[in-house]
Amino acid sequence: MDAKGDTDAELLREARDLAPVLHTLGRVLRLRGTTEAGLPTLPPAELDVLRQVLDSPGTGVGVLAQALGMHASNVSTTVRGLVAQGLVRREPDPADRRAVRLFPTMAAVQGMALIEGQWARLFADGLAALSPAERAALSGAAPALRSLAGELRAGAPSRAG
Repeated sequence: MDAKGDTDAELLREARDLAPVLHTLGRVLRLRGTTEAGLPTLPPAELDVLRQVLDSPGTGVGVLAQALGMHASNVSTTVRGLVAQGLVRREPDPADRRAVRLFPTMAAVQGMALIEGQWARLFADGLAALSPAERAALSGAAPALRSLAGELRAGAPSRAG
């Protein structure tokens, strides 16, 4: 096998080790964050849509669907639920009165701050149980994980052959 084949196989092994762990971490945060912040549990799709609306206020359903890799009809249904809960508000798009722009409500901003605060406490509790070397490794990995998330969000093509 050539050097590229060795590299591809090694990357695949690393990805197989890392991906399930990151998925589990995300799931734990989603499940425990809202509950332990004292808020009603939001299904993963609602939490994803709400996070995107908080990050990009004024976005439309189509843009949200594309950013999240969801069908527009599913995003519309999810948005209706978030509107009913008082977490998102709709405003007509001034450029196209048939379209709506989505904005987080103050309840969403405050709720997400509570959830993210709880996420930090969950992580802090977990980190406290680790060795100093493990904590340093995780802290040092944050920039690389941020870059990886950006690559995956951008839809970087698979390099595995």
